[in-house]
Amino acid sequence: MSLDELLSLPVSVDLTTAGRAFGIGRTKSFELVRQGRFPVKVISVGAKYRVTRSAIFEALGLDPATAVSTDQRSAARR
Repeated sequence: MSLDELLSLPVSVDLTTAGRAFGIGRTKSFELVRQGRFPVKVISVGAKYRVTRSAIFEALGLDPATAVSTDQRSAARR
C-alpha cells in the first residue's frame, strides 16, 4: 500500500485493508488474528474485525501530521 493510500484511510478499516497496509494477504490476516499474532490490536465488532488507522500508522512508524502525500511533494517542488 502506498503512502497516499495510507493517508487516505478512514478512522478504522476492515481486516483485509489493514493486512494490505502490512503486506499481508486476506487469508494470512485472518489466520494471524485467530492466533493473536496480527501486528496491531484488532477490534472485534460482532463477526467482523476492525483496525484503527492510528494503530496502523504507529506500527509503521508514521506520523500522519508529518507524512507528505505525492500531491503535496509535487506542489512543494514547484
